[in-house]
Amino acid sequence: MSASEQGPKIKYGESAPKLDKAQLQFMKLIEEQNLDRVQKLKRIRRNNLLTAGALGVSVLAIYGYSILSVQQEKFLDDFEEPKKVSS
Repeated sequence: MSASEQGPKIKYGESAPKLDKAQLQFMKLIEEQNLDRVQKLKRIRRNNLLTAGALGVSVLAIYGYSILSVQQEKFLDDFEEPKKVSS
């Protein structure tokens, strides 16, 4: 993280309040929850990128198959009908 993403630095002087044990435990709990949240968001982002990649490949495959199919059907346009023989 860059310095701008971390937030402002707070300088405590001599008059800074001391934190008791309950407050420190609460801060640790919040940090753990935040780390869990960040890991979950990273996992969701990775899954979203994998899904987007799979969908993109699928779309390109369908498009390529369509183009190939149309090119294969062009030979039917050049086919000449046999001339009808009148008896």
